[in-house]
Amino acid sequence: MIGFVGSASSVFIPATQASRISTKSPFTIHSTRRVNVSSVSSSQIRMASPSSPEAIDWNAMGAKFQKDNTDPTEIMDVALAHFGDSLGIAFSGAEDVAVIEYAKRTGKKFRVFALDTGRLHPETYRYYAQVEKYYGIKIEYCFPDAGEVEALVNEKGLFSFYEDGHQECCRVRKVRPLRKKLSTLKAWVTGQRKDQSPGTRNEVPVCQVDPAFKGVGDHDLIKFNPLANVSSADVWGMIRMVEIPFNSLHERGFISIGCEPC
Repeated sequence: MIGFVGSASSVFIPATQASRISTKSPFTIHSTRRVNVSSVSSSQIRMASPSSPEAIDWNAMGAKFQKDNTDPTEIMDVALAHFGDSLGIAFSGAEDVAVIEYAKRTGKKFRVFALDTGRLHPETYRYYAQVEKYYGIKIEYCFPDAGEVEALVNEKGLFSFYEDGHQECCRVRKVRPLRKKLSTLKAWVTGQRKDQSPGTRNEVPVCQVDPAFKGVGDHDLIKFNPLANVSSADVWGMIRMVEIPFNSLHERGFISIGCEPC
């Protein structure tokens, strides 16, 4: 899975304890040079300069967040303070709704986008509308190129991925639309967690310079994964405690939510 695209692995757990949410206001740091994050507590880091996020070593910042076990709300606060509306939250229609909740708790404005592959579950489309109403937001929907989809389907049919793998279909319906969207941003946020796929995601960083995609102007794109160290139990505990709406497919036993045929 690239970024948030594809199936979002999840476990439906009705927990009684929500993860701790920090209410501290981070200390503001002003600098025109690269910040030495190793000497600053992550709970104090808010911004080096809101207009100059390049002043921060984001890979080092990610390591600092990891070391300090920084609360997701604080991570979102840092991300939004630096990047504002140049940052987009990727939403797959699963339990990564928790990222939207953490963004809301910062009190800052934020943007959310989602990939509509044309093959999603009806429940997911309804859930998108439910989330928009609940949070008072408009999700920015991204679509694959109609010509590419038409050419693929006319050549190989609607279900070619059952025979020759998912790479081509995913490339047309997911990867290219995602790449196009990210090329308009300076930073993005996903709901990736280490416990989703322990074999492949043990090294999910809390934030980093994205190694796979470029941002606006073909410059570095900063990727935040504020849930990287949060367990499925804690995510669902928070969703249950706050009574956040969730995709009804979870109640039907779905442990991953992506395209309906997959």
